[in-house]
Amino acid sequence: MATREQARHWEHPGLPGVDLLSARYIRHTFARHAHDGYVIAAVTGGIEAVGLPGGAQHAGAGGVVLLNPETPHTAYAGSADGWSYRVLYPAPEVVAAVAAETSALRGTPAFTATVLDDPATADMIADVHRAAEHDNPLAADTFLRLAVARLLARHGTASVFPERAPAGGPAVAARARDLLAASLTRPPSLEQLAAETGSSSFALLRAFKKAYGLPPHAWLTGERVRAARRLLDAGASPADTAAAVGFTDQPHLNRHFSRIVGVPPGAYQRERKNIQDRKGGPDLASSA
Repeated sequence: MATREQARHWEHPGLPGVDLLSARYIRHTFARHAHDGYVIAAVTGGIEAVGLPGGAQHAGAGGVVLLNPETPHTAYAGSADGWSYRVLYPAPEVVAAVAAETSALRGTPAFTATVLDDPATADMIADVHRAAEHDNPLAADTFLRLAVARLLARHGTASVFPERAPAGGPAVAARARDLLAASLTRPPSLEQLAAETGSSSFALLRAFKKAYGLPPHAWLTGERVRAARRLLDAGASPADTAAAVGFTDQPHLNRHFSRIVGVPPGAYQRERKNIQDRKGGPDLASSA
């Protein structure tokens, strides 16, 4: 395995709704965060540790990691040598479309397992990356759909991932979340959130953590990073993006972006620009 950290987070125009990450990490640790889509990862070397509310799970070479949308988690090296992996981040509608075509599952399905020892499926996930890197979107899309269909058939279940509950703690948490999302640059204090939701500070903290798996400040950081990705995708500079989403400066954005996305915002944006500017194959250079 390589002795230095490398990471590339990118997308291929022939795979709409799917981001790709290929990386080798040794010391890098992902902050606790959640994705609005799925995580489907194939570990190709070393050991990845995935920190979940119920405890850490470990995946070695040939292992597959599955995370449903909005699942709070961390990721870090499970051994001194770190880990390498190839990750697919399909949007919910991508997985739902495969489920509708290949199974009886409807709506937004969920995976019932998190870590699998499944070298065959891990190879299929790696095949998606290899095909995209060679600018073969037909093959990449084929491997993607076959891998997702295989995983749904073996580990899929129906789920609607409800975002709202009619009353009580979940409703308080949802109201607090909406207030935070609407005020990324000047978020309310915990005391203000509690007053706006008709709750006490500690009751709000408990309700929010139970509903979203994260305390409000950590959820807000993740939401700022999601907003930053959208602005970077649209061409905004990292410095302007940092100010627009509420980070104090660009280094502040860099730190949190890298701990959640896996690459710095500049490297992330360069990959997007490469895809837009060139009609040929993608740049295979890694960004540390």
